[in-house]
Amino acid sequence: MCTDDNISQKETVDLLNKCWMTHDGLWFFHCLKEFGIEKTNKINKAAIKSLSEIEIKRIKNALGKRGNIETFDGFRIFFQKASKLVIPEFMNVTFSFPKENKMFWTFEQGKCFAYAGIKKLGVLDSYECGVLYRVQCWLETLGIEHRFDPGVDKCHMHHGNGCSGVIELNFKGV
Repeated sequence: MCTDDNISQKETVDLLNKCWMTHDGLWFFHCLKEFGIEKTNKINKAAIKSLSEIEIKRIKNALGKRGNIETFDGFRIFFQKASKLVIPEFMNVTFSFPKENKMFWTFEQGKCFAYAGIKKLGVLDSYECGVLYRVQCWLETLGIEHRFDPGVDKCHMHHGNGCSGVIELNFKGV
């Protein structure tokens, strides 16, 4: 058993993110019971959009990042550092940057934490992915033009053959 004197940064980040995601899931569950899936999707996206503005500002401050992110390399470095804080391993997603102005994502097949939770609730057919929408909102908050392929509108794990894709980034407008 760890004590507060020897818990690692990774363990701390994992614990805090698990608590946050549990809250998020229970919030979604109770909204779903009260309002149904259509209204819950709408409220969930509104909350994610509002949070992303605060979240990105806090992450930038924590990482000592001042000003706009104006280049692909600047974004790549920022995103990799930010991911260590807010995208822990249990989320089962990998982001990579194999080409200039392209960011790829892949969720481990069947192991997306949101997919697993929404599957238990029985509303996968109508669920609008909040996980990728969060990334989209971060990019919007950072003022980075982007395009997701496939788009951020449904659960790709459920409606396709897995959840992976590319985000095209455009830094000309920054």
